[in-house]
Amino acid sequence: MHELDNPVWWSLNGRQRALGSATALAARFDPEISPFGGLADGDDPARWEDLALLAGPGSVVGLTGDNGPPPTSWTVLRTLAGLQMVGDRIDPRAPGSDRRDAPRDLLVPLGADDVPDMLELVARTKPGPFLARTVEFGGYVGICRDGLLIAMAGERMRPSGHTEVSAVATDPDHRRQGLAELVVRKVVAGIIDRGETPFLHAEASNSGAIRLYQSIGFSVRRPVTFTILRSPDPG
Repeated sequence: MHELDNPVWWSLNGRQRALGSATALAARFDPEISPFGGLADGDDPARWEDLALLAGPGSVVGLTGDNGPPPTSWTVLRTLAGLQMVGDRIDPRAPGSDRRDAPRDLLVPLGADDVPDMLELVARTKPGPFLARTVEFGGYVGICRDGLLIAMAGERMRPSGHTEVSAVATDPDHRRQGLAELVVRKVVAGIIDRGETPFLHAEASNSGAIRLYQSIGFSVRRPVTFTILRSPDPG
C-alpha cells in the first residue's frame, strides 16, 4: 500500500512521531494538534483496541482511508466525501507562480504568536480542524491587511517524500482576489524546494477549491472518506 493511502499512520511512524503517540497497530496525533488518528495497514481487529487506548474513553478521532467498518463499540459521528490531490508535476517557475500584482509585501510567516489571529480566521472560514497547537505542523504563511489576517495556508501530514498542504482559508470579505492561490503557491514552493511532493485533501463538493488546486497543478489521485468517530466509553 502506498503511504499516501494511509498518511496519518505513516506520518506518525516517521517524521512526525514527536507530534503524537503510536503503538504497533494504531497512532494518533496529540489532540491539541489534530484530531486525526491512523490504523496500521491490514485488518487486525486489535487495531481498534489500540486506537481506543490511545484516544481514551469517549474521545473524538478522525480517520481517513479505507479502514473497514469500526466495531459497534465505536460511534460514527460524521462521514465526509473528499478527494486526495497530488502535485507531482507542479513547476514552481510556471506562469502565475510569482504574481507581480499580488500584495507580496504582506505575505508573512505565521507561528505560535499568531495563533489567536489564526483561530479567528478559522472561525470565520471553517477550513477544517485547526486547534491551539496545530501551528506546530509548521510551514504556515498568511496575508495581513490593515492589521487583520485575511488568508493563510500551511502544512500538515508528512509521510515519506510528501507534505500535505492544509488549513487553506480566506476571509469571506476578501475572496476573489487570488489570495488563496498566493498562499497555496507559497507553501507548495517551500515543499518542492525541499525535494518533496505536495499533496492535499479537498471536500468533494467544494468545486471552487478543486478548480483552484487544479489550476496550480494538482491532480486527483483518489477519492477518500473522512470519518469522525467517538471512541468507546465504558461508562
